Amino acid sequence: MTDVSENMNETVNETRTVDLRVRAATIEDRPAVERLWLMFRHDMSEYQGGLPAADGTFRSERLESAFTGDGWAPYLLTLGDHLAGFAFVRGLDGPVRVLNSFFVVRGARRGGVGLRAVQEVLRRHPGRWEVAFQRDNAGGAAFWHRVAEQVAPGAWRRTERAVPGRPSLPADLWLSFTVRG
Repeated sequence: MTDVSENMNETVNETRTVDLRVRAATIEDRPAVERLWLMFRHDMSEYQGGLPAADGTFRSERLESAFTGDGWAPYLLTLGDHLAGFAFVRGLDGPVRVLNSFFVVRGARRGGVGLRAVQEVLRRHPGRWEVAFQRDNAGGAAFWHRVAEQVAPGAWRRTERAVPGRPSLPADLWLSFTVRG
């Protein structure tokens, strides 16, 4: 006898990306993005060693910049009626765009949601791109290498760069590639 919940999960995983929507986040979305930010920073604390402040929050300068900074664009990822993650792009007013922060909630991972969402964000801003990730984040490294190869087959490069202002952290790995219009 087959477990009905297993069948439901398979159906959700197969149709997951069909309901994916990537849209510009508005000021009305900010409270929801702030809650997603806490999940993102919690995940990243494994690699960056950051701890929450006494009020349970993490540093949020990038979150603030995403909504108010020049050359920034925040995106919200949804699956049907559910929040699935966010993406922050910076450098839109310069020669190189940077995918500053990208997050997919754990329940939406491993089904193609992240790859499809990041491809959509990149497609909206053709040109030169850079993405950084932590060396110790094996899952992130595999994901970002797959993204680079999908959007710029054989035409991307990886470099190491120190984390500004954080000499105790290992250098980040950066991928550079161009997204054609």
